Amino acid sequence: MQINHYISGPLGVNCYLVVDENSKKAFIVDPGGNNSKLVDYAKANEIDVEYIILTHGHGDHIGGVKAYQAEFPSAKVVAHEAEKELLLDPRLNHSPMTCGVPISLAADLYVNDDETLAVGEMLLRFLFTPGHTPGGMCIYTGNALFSGDTLFAQSIGRTDFPGSSFEAIIHSIKSKLFVLPDNTEVFPGHMGNTTIATEKEYNPFV
Repeated sequence: MQINHYISGPLGVNCYLVVDENSKKAFIVDPGGNNSKLVDYAKANEIDVEYIILTHGHGDHIGGVKAYQAEFPSAKVVAHEAEKELLLDPRLNHSPMTCGVPISLAADLYVNDDETLAVGEMLLRFLFTPGHTPGGMCIYTGNALFSGDTLFAQSIGRTDFPGSSFEAIIHSIKSKLFVLPDNTEVFPGHMGNTTIATEKEYNPFV
């Protein structure tokens, strides 16, 4: 598994292109904006982008979806079932504020807690982690966790938005993420990488 990191969108979201090196099948996580480096790399290496996966539907994480759909027309958009309303409503996803334009979109595939999806030889497991948004989720595959805006390095996602809940995000982190192996590498939506062990010991919010 190869994890390629790109800063994307006006708020500098961590976007990831994750590639199964044997099959060259891949998925994108949280395209905050269109990053030409990602597109150029994928096309130069004949990578088959099968999915665009959204950890949640805030505008700063979805601003590049339509651009990548144009570049990779066979890629299917994946989101949690509970995120439908937020994705469709620009007032709820704050896209006019974060992206400068209203964004409304529907996923091609809605998933629920603990469902899995194969991408080449990678098996992705979706962990429902509400709190930052009602339908927030994390993606767990191999030794990697893509945590979106649920868990950051020594921090957590904001819970002052409509539909957010501090109690819910803490419960999500403790019950879904802190039960993963300590050496799990965490790739968050903002800031730098961390590990589950580090966050269990040093995160002051949990």
